[in-house]
Amino acid sequence: MLSIFLSVVSGILVGYLLRKTAFVKYVSSLLSVVIMLLLFFLGVSVGINQQVVNNFASIGMDAFILTVGGTLGSLLCAKLIYRKFFKKRGE
Repeated sequence: MLSIFLSVVSGILVGYLLRKTAFVKYVSSLLSVVIMLLLFFLGVSVGINQQVVNNFASIGMDAFILTVGGTLGSLLCAKLIYRKFFKKRGE
């Protein structure tokens, strides 16, 4: 846990120090590549795990239900917050 916290804090510090350099314009594309690599290696590790592969149908259904529930809950909360704080009185 400490290593994760230190990684985040050191990233914030480096970002703060480099915020006015030309390197900043490449951070977005570099971040996209790194995220794609992380997702690729996550897929590789899932594919290697025999227990996950054998139970893929049931895990997939659970993941689908959690995804749909989370998405619908987020949309509902966003709609309520929009109505409460951002919608003008006459609309």
